Amino acid sequence: MTKYVRSYALWGSSIFVALLLGGCQAQQQVRSEYSMGERVPVGQLTYSVIESAWRTQLGDSFKVRTPEQRFLLIKLSVTNGTGKDISVPLLTLEGTNGQMYREIADGNGVDNWFGLLRTINQGQTQQGNILFDVPLTSYKLRVPDINDTGFDTYASIQIPLRMDAEVPIQTPTNPDVLK
Repeated sequence: MTKYVRSYALWGSSIFVALLLGGCQAQQQVRSEYSMGERVPVGQLTYSVIESAWRTQLGDSFKVRTPEQRFLLIKLSVTNGTGKDISVPLLTLEGTNGQMYREIADGNGVDNWFGLLRTINQGQTQQGNILFDVPLTSYKLRVPDINDTGFDTYASIQIPLRMDAEVPIQTPTNPDVLK
C-alpha cells in the first residue's frame, strides 16, 4: 500500500512542479501600436514615420494639384532586414471611424516621393514621402509584414492631427495699401 502512496505522491509532485514551472515562462507580448518617431519592427522590416504635414495643394504655380479633401504627406523610412530584395506595397491609413484610405499612387508635386515601384535591397533603408488625400483628422498608418504567405501581420503607427502653417501670412507694411 505504501508503494502505491509513494507512486501517487511522486506523480502528484511531478505534475505540480511541471505546472509551476510552466507558469514561470516569460510571455513575449507582441506590440501592434506605435507613435511617430518610434522604430516599428514588423517581421523582417522596420518602419519609422519621421514626420507628417498637411497641404491644401501640391506643385508649383503652373502645375498645381488640389486634393478632394486635404493632402497628408508622411515621411517614411523602411529598412529591409531580410536576406533578399523586397517590394513595399502602397500603404493604408485607418481613420478614427475605422474607414480605410489607400495611399495615392501619383507622386506629381511631391518632393522626395517614396515611389510607386519601391524595391528595397537586402539590408538597405529607403526613405521618402508618401501621399494621402484624406479628411483633416488623426489616423493610424498600417504597415505590413511582407512575407511569402502575403500580408498576414500589421502594426499601426499613430499619425496625430498637427496643424502647421504652410506659408506664413504676410501683413502689408503700408496701411494705405488696404484702401
